[in-house]
Amino acid sequence: MSTYLWIDLGALVVPLLFSFHPRLRFHRTWHALWPGIALMMLFFIPWDVAFTRLGIWGFNPAHLIGIPMAGLPMEEWLFFICIPYACVFTQHAFRVLGVKDHFNRAATWITGALFVSSTLLAILFHDRAYTASAFGGLAGWSLLLLMTKPAWTGRAYFSYLVLLLPFLVVNGLLTGSILDEPVVWYDDTENLGIRIATIPVEDVFYGLFMFLVVLTAYEAVLGRKDARGIRA
Repeated sequence: MSTYLWIDLGALVVPLLFSFHPRLRFHRTWHALWPGIALMMLFFIPWDVAFTRLGIWGFNPAHLIGIPMAGLPMEEWLFFICIPYACVFTQHAFRVLGVKDHFNRAATWITGALFVSSTLLAILFHDRAYTASAFGGLAGWSLLLLMTKPAWTGRAYFSYLVLLLPFLVVNGLLTGSILDEPVVWYDDTENLGIRIATIPVEDVFYGLFMFLVVLTAYEAVLGRKDARGIRA
């Protein structure tokens, strides 16, 4: 089994097992999760395919099974399922368990700061493809959230802050923190060249962008179901 596949499964196994816990019952929201993941993949898969072909990032065949799908390794496709699953599970668990929404009052300010800073970085580093696209995408989605002001954004920012530790572990493994060679490599001329250990700093904001896209659809589907229940 490939290193990348083990990393994917390691990120998924605990959230998947606890999805059926009688208090959490995350599996009952899968009808909202899959549209969210599908929406995110509509953005992220073409982006990934294009950047892989351009050599902006790539994958070490020594750590893969070797089954390509549309120019990406099978493990990369699984990444876009396993990681969002774990992230949305965390958001759901915090809500069900009554974890305080610490950033609720500051949510609009945080979103505004993300929009302004991401826009500036995308403009200033427009000649670096990963930097410009990651921050440009996050800026665009932040603008959407500023316009719609969904109630879940504060909890999402808190959840992502908590998720940064496992995120750094997973991305650290992928970028070679304890391996002789990385699973995923990057052309540093197309990013800021700033690393958190072995992780390009853009990955943190790429991950947040991915999480917010999935959550937007997930929460919208849940909201429609709740509204139908109220009307009934």
